[in-house]
Amino acid sequence: MAASQDRSLGRSGGIVAGESTAPATFTGNRALQLEEPLIFEMGQPGRCGVDLPEPPKVKDRLNGLRRTGDVGLPGLSEPQVVQHYTRLSQKNYAIDMGVYPLGSCTMKHNPRINEKVARLPGIGDLHPLQPVSTVQGALELIDALAHWLKTLTGMPAVAMSPAAGAHGEMCGMMAIAAALDAKGERAQRRIVLAPESAHGTNPATAAALGFTVKPIPANDHGRVDLAALKAALGPDVAAIMLTNPNTCGLFESEIVEISAAVHAAGAYFYCDGANFNAIVGRVRPGDLGVDCMHINLHKTFSTPHGGGGPGAGPVVLSQALAPYAPYPWIVKDANGWTVAEDGARVDGQPLGRLKAFHGQMGMFTRALAYIMSHGADGLKQVAEDAVLSANYVMAALKDVMTPAFEGPCMHEALFDDGFLKDTGVSTLDFAKAMIDEGYHPMTMYFPLVVHGAMLIEPTESQAKEDLDRFIGALRSLAEKAKSGTAAEDFKAAPRYAPRRRLDETLAARKPVLRWRPSNSLKQAAE
Repeated sequence: MAASQDRSLGRSGGIVAGESTAPATFTGNRALQLEEPLIFEMGQPGRCGVDLPEPPKVKDRLNGLRRTGDVGLPGLSEPQVVQHYTRLSQKNYAIDMGVYPLGSCTMKHNPRINEKVARLPGIGDLHPLQPVSTVQGALELIDALAHWLKTLTGMPAVAMSPAAGAHGEMCGMMAIAAALDAKGERAQRRIVLAPESAHGTNPATAAALGFTVKPIPANDHGRVDLAALKAALGPDVAAIMLTNPNTCGLFESEIVEISAAVHAAGAYFYCDGANFNAIVGRVRPGDLGVDCMHINLHKTFSTPHGGGGPGAGPVVLSQALAPYAPYPWIVKDANGWTVAEDGARVDGQPLGRLKAFHGQMGMFTRALAYIMSHGADGLKQVAEDAVLSANYVMAALKDVMTPAFEGPCMHEALFDDGFLKDTGVSTLDFAKAMIDEGYHPMTMYFPLVVHGAMLIEPTESQAKEDLDRFIGALRSLAEKAKSGTAAEDFKAAPRYAPRRRLDETLAARKPVLRWRPSNSLKQAAE
C-alpha cells in the first residue's frame, strides 16, 4: 500500500483537502467519509476477537526452527475487524455503485440469480477430487455450457479447462502448434502476425511458444490494413492473432477476406474473443473462418471480473484443430458421464493437460445461468444494447470530445486527446477529475495506437438516465478543460477522494509493500 497523507495525530493534513475554505477536523473524517488507518496501526498487543484454547504439549519436531517472536498479526476485537473492512469497502468504486466505464475490461452487472445458483448445494460445495460417480450433475452442467458455447460460436469443439483469457490464448496457439507439428510444418512456420492494436497478451503468448511476432499496421479507419496483411503472408506464417471486434471498438469489416487470405497461405486464424459480448447472438465466429477463439466468460456471460478470483477462458476450436483439444475430455457413455484423463483413448490427439483440473466450476455455473436465463433472444439483445449504449455515448460526446475514428463503433467508444490540445490538461488529469464527479475513470492510454486514448465501454447494463448523467459529467469536464482557465484544477484532482493523487511514478518504482512500525510514515506518495 502506498498511502498519500500524514497519519499523525490530528490528521487534518491533506485528508480534508478539497475546498481550501473547508475547516479541518481533528479526526480527519469528513462526515461519513471516514479516515481509515491500516489494520496494523489499529492493532493492540494481547487483544483478540476469539478465545482459543491452549495448544496441547507435544514433542517439538521443528528441529530448532520454532518461531521465537510474535507472528506479527494485529490484535483487534471482532467489532473492530467488521468496522474496518466495512469502511474499506465504502472506499471502493464498484459496478454495484454506478457506471463503470472501463473499456476493454467489460465491467458489466452480475445478475444475482447467477450468484444464487453458484452457491446451491451440490455445486458450491464440490471438491475436485470427488469420485466421478458423485459429480454426474456437475459434468452434465459443464457439457451443457460447452454445448451452448459451440452453438453460439458455430464451432464443433471446445476446450473448457483454460483458466482465463490469456490461458485460453495459450491453449489455442498450442493447438495450432500441434496441428503444424502433425503436418511437419512447425519448423518452417515460425511467424505469427498480430495487428498493432492487439491485446498485449497476444504477442506475448506467441513469443512464449517460440514464435516470432510480426506486427500488422492499421488503416486510417482503425482496422487491419488488408494490403499489409496480404504482403506479410507467406510459407513462414503460422497464424494470425486478431481481435474482433478489435481493441478500438470496431468490427473488422474485411474479416472474411482476412480469413480467406490466411487460409490460402496455409496458416491458421486465431481470434481473440475478449469482445465477443458485442456480437454474441448476432454473429458466429465459425462462419467468419475462425479456427480457434477464447471466450472470457466474465466479459460475455457476466461472471465477476477482477478481485483476484478465479477466471475461465474456454477455447472453441474448428474441425482442423478439434483433435488437439487438451485433456481432460468429458465423455458420456452407457454408464453416464466420465472424464478422460491424460493418456485416455479419445477421438483425437490431445496436446496434453493445461491445468490440474477441468476448469472453474463457479464460473461455469454463472455463465450457464446467464445463458439460460437470457435465451437466444436475450443474448442477441445483450449485444445490441451494448453496441447501442456505446454509440449513444459516442454521439452525445463527439461535439466536445474527439472520437479516434469516424463512424459508428461497436461495444466501446474510443476518444483521443485532441480536444485537450493546448489546454494544459492531459488524459490523466481528465481521468482524475472524473473521480471527483463520482465515476471510475475510463481506460486510459490504451489502445496504444491512439494518442491519449480514452476507451469507454458502458455495456448493456446501464439505464439511459444513468448514461445521461455520466455523459453530462464528461461534457462538463470537457468544456471546463477547453475554457483554458482550469488546468490547475484538473492537476489537483481528485480533491474529494479518500486519498489525493499519488505520485504514480514513485509508487511504481518504490512501492511500500510491507508495513513496518518504524517505517510507517515513509510513503511512496505525497
